[in-house]
Amino acid sequence: MREVGVPHPRLPLPESGERDDPQLFLAWLGDAIPMVEQLGIREMRREGERLVWELALVPNLNDKGTGFGGALTAQTTLLGWCWTTLWLRQRGHARDVVVAEARQRFLAPVTGDYRLTCEPESGQGLETLAERLASRGRGRIALVQQLWCGDTLCLEAHGDYAVLPAS
Repeated sequence: MREVGVPHPRLPLPESGERDDPQLFLAWLGDAIPMVEQLGIREMRREGERLVWELALVPNLNDKGTGFGGALTAQTTLLGWCWTTLWLRQRGHARDVVVAEARQRFLAPVTGDYRLTCEPESGQGLETLAERLASRGRGRIALVQQLWCGDTLCLEAHGDYAVLPAS
């Protein structure tokens, strides 16, 4: 059981330039953030610069039998945190990431299993983050997350994620 105020041990960094094994990272994430085990994440994968989760609806149902907005919001926020953390880890940085701002727009009810995607909001986002990390030791990136149920876009979220200075 996790203790309040005690940081969870970091996952060892992957080999230089390599990406984390998705299943190993998800297992660590479930230990680090206990609620992750209840989110219904079935798969995590990369598609270029996009991070994708496949999720089951049943653990995230609301009283109407559709996706619970609070759970979906938590998932979009966590996916952005994962995207930023994994990007840093691939570059050899074990750094703390926090969400600085998040907003969501619900477009349609989620009525079945779904997928969440996350990628930089702008083409310059990665370059700007890399430059700020090199020059200031910290940085920020704007990400967009989309929730798809089949071919229907049900939720679009935007978040700014801050990379904190090394401690």
